Amino acid sequence: MTDFEKLKETINSDIPNMVALEKLLTSIPAMAPESGGDGELEKCERLAEYLRSIGLDKLERYDAKDGRVSSGIRPNMIATIKGEKSDYSIWIMAHMDVVPPGDLKMWDSDPWTVIEKNGKLIGRGVEDNQQGLVSGVFAAKALVDNKIKPKHTVKLLFMADEECGSEYGIKFLLRKHKELFGKDDIILIPDGGDSKGETIEVAEKNILWLKLHTKGLQSHGSMPDRGRNAFLAASDLALRLNDLENVFNERDEMFTPSYSTFQPTKKEANVETVNIIPGDDVFYMDCRILPRYTLSEVRKTIDERVLEVEKKYGVKVSIEELQHEESPATPVDAPVVKKLSAAIKTAHGIEARPIGIGGGTVGAELRTMGFNAAIWSTLDEVCHQPNEYCWIKNIALDAETLAALFLAD
Repeated sequence: MTDFEKLKETINSDIPNMVALEKLLTSIPAMAPESGGDGELEKCERLAEYLRSIGLDKLERYDAKDGRVSSGIRPNMIATIKGEKSDYSIWIMAHMDVVPPGDLKMWDSDPWTVIEKNGKLIGRGVEDNQQGLVSGVFAAKALVDNKIKPKHTVKLLFMADEECGSEYGIKFLLRKHKELFGKDDIILIPDGGDSKGETIEVAEKNILWLKLHTKGLQSHGSMPDRGRNAFLAASDLALRLNDLENVFNERDEMFTPSYSTFQPTKKEANVETVNIIPGDDVFYMDCRILPRYTLSEVRKTIDERVLEVEKKYGVKVSIEELQHEESPATPVDAPVVKKLSAAIKTAHGIEARPIGIGGGTVGAELRTMGFNAAIWSTLDEVCHQPNEYCWIKNIALDAETLAALFLAD
């Protein structure tokens, strides 16, 4: 048997253990304090116990301080398997935190108790991001079980805080421990993909989240001439900003949708009754912009349209940026893309293709700091939904892909 065949055989024999690990991880609700949770520490500690029990005992912790959780820390953990060569490392990066279950009435079962049904696992976090986490663990376990030394050092990174901005996760590591990563490292993030495993995400749209606060003058509903309708002005502004899709209108078929989007989303309550002209209004925009446009030029155009609305309605609009992200793409011929494509071909028997997405993975943080990263997995993208699920077969098949990547020269 070849080394890959040995790893594949071990991985498939471990499928019941993959299910068991998913059940263990889901039973520990690792939610951020923003979501009413107490962080990832308990989940991290239980995961560390499990890793040691299967021979992955070279573990390091990098804890970010966070006084909002009872432990005071948000843990990030690295498991290492030393390779034959030390010229670069192969990273598999998954996050431990999960989002809240949402409306429990929308679930058919307890979100924190995994249900196995028709080849699927159902529960909060089973796909996002435990599928990728578990695949990485069992690909690494197969190396240990077969006493196969990988060509290059393998590192499994288990991150905190991905769901709420990564300030205590990858951003913390890049700020405080950037020396962990090398420019030639192969970085794979199994936190997005498609149901066939045929797309490799190499680029993300630039992100701009805005809170727009319009101040006018409140008056009686029958006397609009004595007020300045903040809601009316804000509605006009929302339409003008949505119209930026016709200004920044180039297309790139690597992305779906292929154009920049400027979408009004959240709306805060203003007045209590129908017969009041509101003098105060707040709404939000989620803007996803093709990388060919810079955020600075987008901001300039937004400011121009805000000024038009202020002049027309006699209001004042303040803008708060809740989030902004601007990162370069990973070249489609980068080593991580080429080696991952070869591994997918070995395990899946398919030709993968590079794509871009709307944004929102830790890949953007890494690319901004000069590290090429790829996002890939085989999944149905049901993250954050009620009755979140993953296919058991995909956990094993993705583990086979990672095993093939670990054997690459």
